Amino acid sequence: MSAGTIRKARDLAKNGVVKIEDDLYQVKSSSDPSKSYFITSDSCDCLGFKNFYKFHHGKGIKANCSHLEAVRIFKEMKENLNSKK
Repeated sequence: MSAGTIRKARDLAKNGVVKIEDDLYQVKSSSDPSKSYFITSDSCDCLGFKNFYKFHHGKGIKANCSHLEAVRIFKEMKENLNSKK
């Protein structure tokens, strides 16, 4: 994952992730504030995620995108806060 994608994910994790259910999150688009995407632990409905499998399918690489990474970082941040309590 590129440094730019990680940077976007960190920004999104701070103020663009909303937990809806146990394994369902809504994440804002980093390029269009009117859009958002639904994320589970292993999927995202953004075009980048869909295209990842279109171009890399069968190569053993697990798809990722800034939204999935943002949720991972968001969960990590919440865990760290809870462990400090």
